[in-house]
Amino acid sequence: MQKSRRDFIVKAALGTAGITFGGLAQGMSAKSYSRIIGSNDRLNLAIAGLGRRLGAYFDPIARKDSNVQLITLCDVMKKQRESAVKQFSKHIDYTPKLENDIRKVIEDKNIDVLINATPDHWHAPGTWMAIQAGKHVYVEKPCSHNPHEGELLVAFQKKYNKVIQMGNQQRSSPETIDIIHQIHNGAIGTPYKAVAFYSATRGEVPIPKKAPIPEGLDWDLFQGPAPRTDYTHDTWDYNWHWYGWMYGTAESGNNATHELDIARWALQVEYPEFVEVEAAKRHFLDDGWAVYDTMDATFKFGGNKIIKWDGKSRSGYKTYGTDRGTIIYGSTGSVYVDRDGYKLYSREGKLLKDSKAKGSEAGTALGGGGDMTTGHMVNFFEAIRGKAKQNSPIDEGAKSTLLCHLANIAYRTNKSFKVDSKNGRIQDKEAMKLWSRDYEKGWEPKL
Repeated sequence: MQKSRRDFIVKAALGTAGITFGGLAQGMSAKSYSRIIGSNDRLNLAIAGLGRRLGAYFDPIARKDSNVQLITLCDVMKKQRESAVKQFSKHIDYTPKLENDIRKVIEDKNIDVLINATPDHWHAPGTWMAIQAGKHVYVEKPCSHNPHEGELLVAFQKKYNKVIQMGNQQRSSPETIDIIHQIHNGAIGTPYKAVAFYSATRGEVPIPKKAPIPEGLDWDLFQGPAPRTDYTHDTWDYNWHWYGWMYGTAESGNNATHELDIARWALQVEYPEFVEVEAAKRHFLDDGWAVYDTMDATFKFGGNKIIKWDGKSRSGYKTYGTDRGTIIYGSTGSVYVDRDGYKLYSREGKLLKDSKAKGSEAGTALGGGGDMTTGHMVNFFEAIRGKAKQNSPIDEGAKSTLLCHLANIAYRTNKSFKVDSKNGRIQDKEAMKLWSRDYEKGWEPKL
């Protein structure tokens, strides 16, 4: 049953190209078959960043129809490299190389594709370095650490003409694609407002204190493009998300990216005209969490359209009935859509259609993964081969990620501000100071 679900969502992701896949040749082992079919189309890939997102890559890489070869597993922490190769051994019948330094991976001419699952501050730099080296990149969300890096990614893509796909996997959900097309074709009249939301029960985090660098961790390389600082306890392992702005983008970049992307897609808007935010740390006030854990953001667009973000990192109250999703309001009806499917309602609130997802994708679980991710990655592979239309071009990913950055900047400056709706740039001098970041000397981006 699970395989049929995966096949459905993968074929849906490739449906516009009319691609189908057959079974193994009679009497031939899977290993032999995978070595000979479409050898000219085979993609050699590497994964950089082997943390909680790792499990999402087992299926798209292991499935024979993907026709990819995992060459290298890379991470700055030794134990993560060793754990990753053991985990992959349950899914593939060969052993990839292990590497500490992403720069060596990027220099490897045998590698065609980089899966960039590093921390946020590495997303854009690791991607443009790989693009410059002739590689295609699947970069996890958010695609950038700050707005300027998003601009740069789009510029790098245009200059080097490589495929960059952000990990906003709901763009490859058959149900989401279906309802978005219905919305664009008038199913709810004129869509005018979208409410994107997320509720999670993250707990207390340690107060980061100066500590010895953990055994096996290349702390200098972890920092990469960021200015150098002393190591503090527990920073490298996920909690960098909440320890300020050096490496992370808070919950807005971490999770709002997904739902804001769906909201923007549904409303067919690009850059807002105005941004205002109310956000604060509301829970476990004495722990190490250094950014907001609760945010209410409003983005006003031309055409009298609006997107709201209701993000609760540490409150599990399901305001809208589920832990994450997007509600789209239109002049003649409304839609609720999440990773499990969608519900279409009349203006009077009558349920007109209830479409359940045929696949499975994690919601608020750390790491996540599932059929939707598989379909999104297979779409990326086939887009590289020129056999499918890319579901999430990087210019679209960058626009959705920009909303997250604008919300963060409004929080950090305690300001509401106007935005240039032609390019997304903030029309406030103080807020524009956060458009980019300080880089470690020698790591400054060069296009």
